[in-house]
Amino acid sequence: MSAAEIVPGDRPGSFVLRMSGMSQSHVDLDDPTRIEFEYVRRLADVVDAWGRPGDPVRVVHIGGAAMTLPRYVATRRPRSPQIVLEPAADVTERVRVELPLPRQSGIKVRPVDGRSGVAALRDAHAELVVLDAFDDARVPPELVTTEFFAEVARVLEPAGLLVLNLTDRAPFGWTRRVVAAVRTSFPELLLTAEPATLRARRLGNLVVVASRAEVPLAALRTRATSSAAPYRVLDLAQVSDGFGGGTPFTDADTQPSPAP
Repeated sequence: MSAAEIVPGDRPGSFVLRMSGMSQSHVDLDDPTRIEFEYVRRLADVVDAWGRPGDPVRVVHIGGAAMTLPRYVATRRPRSPQIVLEPAADVTERVRVELPLPRQSGIKVRPVDGRSGVAALRDAHAELVVLDAFDDARVPPELVTTEFFAEVARVLEPAGLLVLNLTDRAPFGWTRRVVAAVRTSFPELLLTAEPATLRARRLGNLVVVASRAEVPLAALRTRATSSAAPYRVLDLAQVSDGFGGGTPFTDADTQPSPAP
């Protein structure tokens, strides 16, 4: 992994963490609820759609970087116990020094990879599991397999949500295989994306929300239309039509997301 750098953001008190030559995280220390990256805003919308607004929620984050989403959860849902699985201990230490976490945030960072970290968690530990992990700007292949999603299902409570940030471009062959793998453990899902990502061949972020129970389709569609950066929310039938037909990734047959 390339060296990380933290550079000033768009206003005083805001910063950008860059890794592998790409902007990885944006943090506003004065207002952790101000989200600049469009895909992170969509992840935050899922957090807001869970349960009752403001209630604590048990979250496991696979991938931490500058902890943008954990900071958001800590602010919007105080007293939420959060575990962040981030193997890049040097990056975490730099973030702690230069972009310190709020006091009593409830955020605990473990210097382990996603597979090891999830395997160590007890059954039904989490209400939300958020996968937003990259290695040299690509989603690691070991985090998109049927075996891994079965472990995530064990760690989630029965009605919990798995939220994945994927990167791909049309015709979305890689995402089709990830969706097929997710559905082996989570039959209900939706997918959100910017319209330009769905209709063009440029690489973009696809956020998948999956569960063994209901997914917050109506709530996210409401948020999508009022968002500063409007996005589309595809239901299960639309996901099957546009992203179906893939062969599920397995530990013996997997690959990282496409290179940017």
